[in-house]
Amino acid sequence: MSNDVRQWLAEIKELKQQLADSIRDREAANESAENWRQLYNTEAQQRRTEAKLAQQEIANLKLQIRQLQQESSKLKSQDPGAASAIEQEVANLQTVEELKTKLTEVMMERDRLLDALKIEQANHAQTRKSLTAVIGDTIDQLAKERGSRPSSSESQET
Repeated sequence: MSNDVRQWLAEIKELKQQLADSIRDREAANESAENWRQLYNTEAQQRRTEAKLAQQEIANLKLQIRQLQQESSKLKSQDPGAASAIEQEVANLQTVEELKTKLTEVMMERDRLLDALKIEQANHAQTRKSLTAVIGDTIDQLAKERGSRPSSSESQET
C-alpha cells in the first residue's frame, strides 16, 4: 500500500507540475496576446490618423480645384486666348516636380510684379503730389498777377 501511496504522490506531483507549466504557458500566451492587441491598436490608430489626414488633404485639394476652376472661368470670360494658353501649359506639366517648379516661377513673377506695382503706385503718388504743388503755385502766381494789374474798368476811368 505504501507503494500505491508513493505512486499516487508521484502522479499528484507530476500533475501539479503539469498544471504549473500550463498556467505559466497560459500567462505567457495572455501576455503575448495583450502585446499583439496593443500593437494592433497602435497600428490601427496610426492608420485612422493617416486616413483622416488624407481625407482632409483631399477636401483641401477639392476646394483648391473648385477655386481654380472658378478663377479659370473668370479668366476665360475675360480673355479666352490667354486662358487656353495657360490650360495648355498646365496640361504639358507631367510630374509633381515640374508643377512645383512652375508654381515657384509663377510665385516669383507675382512677387516681382507686386514690387513693380508698389513702385509704380509710389511714383504715381509722387507725381500727383508734384503736379498738385505746381498747379497750386501756378494758381497763386496767376492770382498775384491779376492782383497787381489794374482791372480793365480801372484803366478806362483814368
